[in-house]
Amino acid sequence: MDIKILVVDDSRTDRILIKNILDDYPVLFANDGIEAMDILGKEPNIDLIILDLNMPRMNGFEVLEAIKQNEDYKKIITLILTNYDEAENEIRGLELGAVDYIRKPLNLESLRKRIEIHGKLKNNSKLLEQSNAILEETVQKRTKELVLTRDITIHALITLLEVRDIESCNHTKRTQWMIKALCEQLKNKEPYCNILSDAYIKELFDTAPLHDIGKVGIPDSILLKPGKLTFEEFEIMKQHTTYGINALKYGVAEDSIPSFVETAIECIGGHHEKYDGSGYPKGLKGEDIPLPGRLMAIVDVYDALISKRVYKPAFKHEEALLLIKTEKGKHFDPNLVDAFLAIEEQIKEIAIKYTQA
Repeated sequence: MDIKILVVDDSRTDRILIKNILDDYPVLFANDGIEAMDILGKEPNIDLIILDLNMPRMNGFEVLEAIKQNEDYKKIITLILTNYDEAENEIRGLELGAVDYIRKPLNLESLRKRIEIHGKLKNNSKLLEQSNAILEETVQKRTKELVLTRDITIHALITLLEVRDIESCNHTKRTQWMIKALCEQLKNKEPYCNILSDAYIKELFDTAPLHDIGKVGIPDSILLKPGKLTFEEFEIMKQHTTYGINALKYGVAEDSIPSFVETAIECIGGHHEKYDGSGYPKGLKGEDIPLPGRLMAIVDVYDALISKRVYKPAFKHEEALLLIKTEKGKHFDPNLVDAFLAIEEQIKEIAIKYTQA
């Protein structure tokens, strides 16, 4: 059986007996605890220790304490040697991490049987670890493939929109980085510290580019119109939120929607809602609007204001901020407005960095 054993006993007689019993195992010997700890530091892959408790210089209890405190030794199985009248020592040794005890004088058949049992357990544990490692590697590989597939899909969808509306390219990049900056500002504040984990912020960052994906379903005559939309045209334009939601939910049961897709849907469906309930598509009010929608509403409007369009000139940064301030509590969540204004310089830098030349 492929296990390496360390015998720690100050009795030369016991060491010889154990050596004869375990003649088909790789066995190392130590006279006391100090020698044992020295061997553990030099010899890798010790699987099992047979440890006498009553030894000079460093006794078995001290060895157990040292093993317990060293992370490198946590997988080593320890069997303690005790005398028949040392029940308290047996209990103390087990409390310190030993998994079994062997009483002196040694019963040779019992000792070998216990070694065999613990050796099998050790080997089974190693096999389980190897299987788990292979399984973990497979899961990680599949997860990477799924993430890559998801990212490729998002990129393809956004590219379709950009082909139709060239202005959307840098708009998606800017709003993506702005929403991340806004989340980073909020994540240490109540109540957002319990919501905006690093993983959720990354999810928001990854899904933000999808907020206008429903515009692929809007006719060019409306999407690219170089002027103000009529009432009827605007009603059609408003449908882009519904188109985007329906596209992501298509063929998926409500109780089976992945978290990533749910976040994207909340962003798409909520970024044109208004805090006072006057927005669309559902006229949601206050915190009934999902957080991704409330976050995107601010950065989306800010970026639209500072960007030149065929139907309007670009606003200055200060002008855009003033408008956002006036819409606090009306269009926008007041708490999010305060956070946005607190990082206005960072927002301005993002806008400059990703502005199309």
